[in-house]
Amino acid sequence: MSGPAGLSFASPADVTARLLANGYLPDATIADAVYLADRLGKPVLVEGPAGVGKTALATITAVATGRLLVRLQCYEGLDESKALYEWDYRKQLLRLQAAQHPEHGVDWEVVSSGLFAEEFLLSRPLLTAIRSESPAVLLVDEIDRLEPETEALLLEVLADFQVSVPELGTIKATSRPLVFLTSNATRELSEALKRRCIYLPVAYPDEKREAAIIRLSVPEADDALAAVVAQVASALRQLKLRKPPSISETIDWARALTVFGLDEVDQQAVSRTLNVLLKYGEDLDLARSELGLPPRATAAG
Repeated sequence: MSGPAGLSFASPADVTARLLANGYLPDATIADAVYLADRLGKPVLVEGPAGVGKTALATITAVATGRLLVRLQCYEGLDESKALYEWDYRKQLLRLQAAQHPEHGVDWEVVSSGLFAEEFLLSRPLLTAIRSESPAVLLVDEIDRLEPETEALLLEVLADFQVSVPELGTIKATSRPLVFLTSNATRELSEALKRRCIYLPVAYPDEKREAAIIRLSVPEADDALAAVVAQVASALRQLKLRKPPSISETIDWARALTVFGLDEVDQQAVSRTLNVLLKYGEDLDLARSELGLPPRATAAG
């Protein structure tokens, strides 16, 4: 059930219950931020290391609220035509070619002015989200990958939920989306962007909460197994690894242990499955050394 008219959640407790019912275990800070975003109509800037569930928060919120998920994956070089809108040049060209036949009695002024009509506009994620007839969740993923100047593309959408198209005018939101911006904190975001958002820093969960997440995602793993997996993952994150294990990787590791029928996380079990948790050779070597495991077997040269 939804909250009051036009809103998705009735309370922070409602956020927690509905996200949990769909496989996401939020803490109180996360639940409060999502509730405020819903009530205040402000985007949430979710910032933290890779693999702590930032993207999952947006995707599960969409599922929990029954909203359409619209995702903009950011990358270096992303421009207006991929983020906001572009014109369908092929259809415009066909219109021009069709108008070239003299029997049509061409009025070129009419033809040229009609080339930038609604029928030729191609919506990209930002415009799609605000034009959606039903409320959407807009996920702007890894916004820190954008060049700083490209952030300006987002400001009008985030502040006023509208897009200005010079040829058509201002397109205002049909329904206001819930907006999540994620950042791995690889660069400092602009103050103008942050000012428009509710800031939600997200770190790796403590062992107790990560064990609960593992149990939620891998019900075949018992409490003892989940607790040990969370403990080992937490210990590994203290090492100088090239890529610390993410929450999704600890879930995969717990699942791998259960697939092998390993109820205890002893040295043999860890040795057989550590490559599910760590993804670089140097990380495996460091972890094996710290955990007292034998060196990796290497192929004969």
